[in-house]
Amino acid sequence: MVAGFLDGLRVVTTALNVPGPAACRRLADLGASVTKVEPPGGDPLETYSPSWYGRLHEGMTIHRLDLKQSFGREAMAPLLEAADILVTAQRASALLRLGLDAKSLVRFPRLCHVAITGHAPPDDEKPGHDLTYLAEQGLITPPVLPATLYSDMAGSERAVSTALALVIARGRDGRARAETVPLSEAARALAMPRTEGLTGPGTILGGGRAGYNLYAVKDGWIAVAALEPHFESRLAQSLGLDTPTTAALAAVFQAETARHWEGWARSHDLPIVAVRQSPRE
Repeated sequence: MVAGFLDGLRVVTTALNVPGPAACRRLADLGASVTKVEPPGGDPLETYSPSWYGRLHEGMTIHRLDLKQSFGREAMAPLLEAADILVTAQRASALLRLGLDAKSLVRFPRLCHVAITGHAPPDDEKPGHDLTYLAEQGLITPPVLPATLYSDMAGSERAVSTALALVIARGRDGRARAETVPLSEAARALAMPRTEGLTGPGTILGGGRAGYNLYAVKDGWIAVAALEPHFESRLAQSLGLDTPTTAALAAVFQAETARHWEGWARSHDLPIVAVRQSPRE
């Protein structure tokens, strides 16, 4: 990614926790200047994960303002006057209390507003978090919790693309607009491969194809993604197999370590990697 594409673009955000800060981090990495307004108590993410909070907010200007009070809203006004984009992650009722509702923002005619919410209207007041959005879409297998914040991170990317679309549209006709980015819709999009029959149990990407599967090895597991016919054919030929069935591949792979198979795959131009517990391993 090349920084500088968004030089001169000014973003103000009141978004707390993960999706909004992650979206603003992305915009900042592309060159936008970001000013964050936090409540007097700060952002809960700073308590949950101080290191990630620091990484997400590096280089940003942070103000602590009580927008529930008139003096806080008065201090906020110059920031909004100078901004191109406002990113929020509060429900509509909260935005009203903070003076960031649509009626209040009319006095900033250049300001595009990206409102990250849990659900789309008319359910935009319904509470939720990443876990509930995924659960609604059948993307959780109890009792195992998700490995990461899928809806939040997908929603943050949607917020970025929405912000850029609003700025492009404003450049065409001079109108600033507001758009909602529901995290539950990001979860629904993540579920589409399963909904459309690609990733459910036994489907082509759900264990039904030998070349696209997980296999036990001497010291753990490997992920084999030889999906396309040329990869699958090369895999079979390189292993001396007439037909790369799941049973045949399982028998071959269990004889060596994950590191061995990663090296072997590189030399044969095949997509095979070890299943790691952490990306730092």
